[in-house]
Amino acid sequence: MQNVLIVSEAQSYLLQALQSKLEDMECKVMSTHADPDVISKIEENIDLMFIFVDEALLEQHHGLIYLKDKAIEEDIPIFVTGDAQELRTINNDIPAHMIQKEIPRPINVNEAAETLHTYMKNFGKHNKKKILVVDDSGAMLRNVKGWLEETYQVILANSGAMAIKYLSTNRPDLVLLDYEMPIVDGKQVLEMIRSESEFCDVPVIFLTSKGDKESVMQVMALKPDGYLLKTMAPDQIKKSVDDFFERKKANAH
Repeated sequence: MQNVLIVSEAQSYLLQALQSKLEDMECKVMSTHADPDVISKIEENIDLMFIFVDEALLEQHHGLIYLKDKAIEEDIPIFVTGDAQELRTINNDIPAHMIQKEIPRPINVNEAAETLHTYMKNFGKHNKKKILVVDDSGAMLRNVKGWLEETYQVILANSGAMAIKYLSTNRPDLVLLDYEMPIVDGKQVLEMIRSESEFCDVPVIFLTSKGDKESVMQVMALKPDGYLLKTMAPDQIKKSVDDFFERKKANAH
């Protein structure tokens, strides 16, 4: 059974109908305001968040930031519904790259329920290898997630600091790490990963936009588990990740 958290400041027939439809699809649905104290008491693992964006919810900055952090720490996909202005405004608290899908209002309850259910069925995080992708480009994060999410559980971090925060409480099977980032670059993130005993052996593959010999030598001198050029075709990047896990599996036997 999949667990869905509906977050809304309003109670409406539409949300009740959506909850009923999801329950018919054998989902467990929990409904709450954007209240960190209430959400923190939820014991069930949440498989998906559905956020009903309106004027009242947009005022709950503390609650929205709490939801964002929870989604990062527990790898929870976020779906949102609202009008065009509301969907733009929520990005002030929840970055666009963290939102799996925007469903503009007015919504069709049956179609919305089917969208959520299909996503959980096809891309649910159960029994998938976990990959943390770290890049300061939201477009690159969305692209890599799109290329890999059918096979892998993909967690996104748009800075080195966010990656370290995630790693402090979670252990991915692989980190795809942008080499060139502002403030905390890929080299510094790798050094921090290797200096912490709890995750010093987590495999790290660099993502880099520079393929000249000197740049590649600089990257490989840091002894990552490999590197991928961002200019590679999506199917080549996907194959490289697949091959990495195949080699790891073979070496384990």
